[in-house]
Amino acid sequence: MITAAPWVCRSCAWSLRRASASQFMRRASTGGLPPALLARARKVAAEHDQLSAQLEANYDPKVARRAGEISRVATALNVFEKTKASLAELDGLLNSDDAELRDLARDDIESATAELTEVGRQLSVALTPKHPFAHMPCLLEVRPGPGGLEGRLFADAVFSMYKTYCENMGYRARVVKYETADEEGMGRTGGELALQEAVLEVQDEGAYGLFRGEAGVHRVQRIPVTEKTGRVHTSVAVVWVLPSFPTDGTEAESDWENPESDFYIDPAEVRTETMRARGAGGQHVNKTESAIRLTHIPTGTTVSMQDSRSQSTNRKWAWMLLRSRIAQQRREVREEHARSIRKGLILNNSRGDKIRTYNYQQDRCTDHRSGQDFHNLTNVLEGGEVFGKVIKSAESWLVERDIQEILADEEEVVPSGNKKNGGK
Repeated sequence: MITAAPWVCRSCAWSLRRASASQFMRRASTGGLPPALLARARKVAAEHDQLSAQLEANYDPKVARRAGEISRVATALNVFEKTKASLAELDGLLNSDDAELRDLARDDIESATAELTEVGRQLSVALTPKHPFAHMPCLLEVRPGPGGLEGRLFADAVFSMYKTYCENMGYRARVVKYETADEEGMGRTGGELALQEAVLEVQDEGAYGLFRGEAGVHRVQRIPVTEKTGRVHTSVAVVWVLPSFPTDGTEAESDWENPESDFYIDPAEVRTETMRARGAGGQHVNKTESAIRLTHIPTGTTVSMQDSRSQSTNRKWAWMLLRSRIAQQRREVREEHARSIRKGLILNNSRGDKIRTYNYQQDRCTDHRSGQDFHNLTNVLEGGEVFGKVIKSAESWLVERDIQEILADEEEVVPSGNKKNGGK
């Protein structure tokens, strides 16, 4: 039996609705953005304002680079604050004596709150630090995991998926390596080759940032062409994603004045000392301070030059040698970082480490990190629009993970500060 709702007078009902709306507004006032992230954004925006003021007074490449790096946070925070102010204005209209204004405010609150939530998400994304190699080209390496012939065939399908996706998106990509198995019975099956190893270089800038979420174990569940009983087999392919470093010198690298170059050194970070030359050299030795010693303060790298009787010549060659040594150190650091990435990506190749499943019978692709299912598996394997959505879901998961790491860092800082102020 349906019971009648209790009667409530009009003024009481309006009071209840106004209280409910106010509570809703208080919850929505931060756009779902944690206070720690909002405080961090305001701190970064304040730094951006300070750097912008410095650049107006005196241009400095390092200051300009830093200002550019954090400009997206300042812009996103500005949009967030404006959207938040609009929502607060609607909240104020809820208390208006004009019934029409109150109704208009209630109608707009839901859409304004959704807008603030989206803007808050964009601010969160802007706050996440970019991967140091995100701007670089990348290498996609595909190898078969456990599963015998079926694993090799699926690895070929995965490689073809990435290659075709790059073609569809207009990315510049070239096959660096494509090696198939030569064993008997491992030829072409169902349009796929028994892949041993394949490497695809995506040469566009930012490719590493786009594809780094693809690294891991990709699992397939399907009935092989050679299966006579109709049994579903499970196999895996492993994908590595590595930054692609230039193998030879480029104009940008050799440009000593370019802050992006490995050869760039801020003169303020170099200590210069003059001294008298030592060793054989006739009357010149020990009589003029023509020898030069340069010390790169951040790294402690020291270069001395006394081969010429001219101090300016010794200075020129000392700077050239110092730049070369610092550039080499920077390359070695990058290469070591790349090796550490590779070691981190060398998984057990086990089915339990999967990041994604391609189920042929259910026409489904599942990304296990984002938790999303995508149908139309044919379009996925052809590197089509649906596969683009799969990649985007992995990107979103990476951003969310980075946000959680930032929040964890902020939570560690706050308790330690409280303990320092209140503890004994």
